[in-house]
Amino acid sequence: MRILVDAMGGDNAPDQIALGAIQAAKDFNCEVVLVGRGEAILRALKDQGIETLPKGVEIANADDVVDMHDDPATVVKKKKDSSMVVGLNMLKEGGGDAFVSAGSTGALLSAATLTVRRVKGIRRAALAPVLPCAGGQVMLCDAGANTECTAEMLLQFAYLASLYAEKINGIAKPRVGLVNNGTEDTKGDPLRKEAYALLKAAGDEGRLNFVGNVEGSQVPLGACDVAVCDGFMGNVLLKTVEGTAKFMAKEIKNVFTASAGTKIGYLLCKKGMDDFRELFNQDKIGGAPFLGIAKPVIKAHGSSNEVAVMNAIRRAIAYTKSGMIDTVKENIQYMTVE
Repeated sequence: MRILVDAMGGDNAPDQIALGAIQAAKDFNCEVVLVGRGEAILRALKDQGIETLPKGVEIANADDVVDMHDDPATVVKKKKDSSMVVGLNMLKEGGGDAFVSAGSTGALLSAATLTVRRVKGIRRAALAPVLPCAGGQVMLCDAGANTECTAEMLLQFAYLASLYAEKINGIAKPRVGLVNNGTEDTKGDPLRKEAYALLKAAGDEGRLNFVGNVEGSQVPLGACDVAVCDGFMGNVLLKTVEGTAKFMAKEIKNVFTASAGTKIGYLLCKKGMDDFRELFNQDKIGGAPFLGIAKPVIKAHGSSNEVAVMNAIRRAIAYTKSGMIDTVKENIQYMTVE
C-alpha cells in the first residue's frame, strides 16, 4: 500500500504532516510519499530530531503550495507544481493508491475532479464526514461540496455513503435518512420530494435501507447511519453540531468550576467527562472521504496534528482495501436516473 500525502497542506505543515506520515508508515506497515518542498520537509524533521527519512517514507518534490486564498477553480491550471496538484497527478498515474491532504477543501475537490476525475456516471463528488451521535456515528453526505443539487445527486450521495458506511465503517445495512423539515413523506420542497421518491424506490428494491425523512434534531440522536442532504444544508448542520458541542463543553466547564463543591464533583466524574470530550475528538477520525472520485481521496482537517494525519492515512488505507470504488462502478446503473 502506497499513500500519497500533501506535506504542505494545512495549518501545521510540514512538520506535523511529516510526523504523522512517519508514524503511519511504522504502525500500518505501508509506504508513504510526502509530496512537497523537500528541503522544508527535511528541515522540519531535523528540528524534531529526525536526521534521515525512516524506511517506507520518501519525498516527491513539489515547489509550490496551494493556500486558502487561491481560487479553487484555477488551482490545477495556475499551480501545476503545487504539492496538491502534483500528488493528485501521481495518484492518477498510478504512483500511489490514495491521496491525503489537509489543504483547502474547495481546491482539493476541484483538483481531484479535474485530475483524478469522478467515477463514470457520478454527477458530483461529495464530502462525507462522520459525526458522533447517540449509539455511535452518523455519516453526513454532502457536507459542503455541492450547495445546489438535483434529486439524482442526492440518490447518488445515498448510495455512495451507504457503501462507505458498510464497507469501511463496518455498519451492516446502514440506515439512510433524507434530511428534511419534517418526517412525513409529503414534507419538503420539490427537490426533497423528488429525492424522497427515488430513495423510497431504491429502498423498496432492497438496494438501500431507506428509513425516510429525518429532521435535523434527529440526526445527532441516531435516527440514521447516513444523513443525505445537499451541501448547503449539510454544511449548516455540520457547523451547528460542532458549535453546539463547543458551547456545551464550555457551559459544563463553567458549572464544574463555579465553586469548591462543584470542583470536587468534577474530580469524581472526570473519567466520564473525558470520555464525553473524546466523542468530539476530530484527531481520532482523521479525515473525510470525497466520495465519487475515481480513486481514494481523503480530506484531513485543516488544523490536523500528527495524530490526525496518522488516522487520515489509516482511513485512506481502509478505503483503498475495501474495494468500494469498484463496487460503485459495478452498480452505477442503479445510481443514475434516465
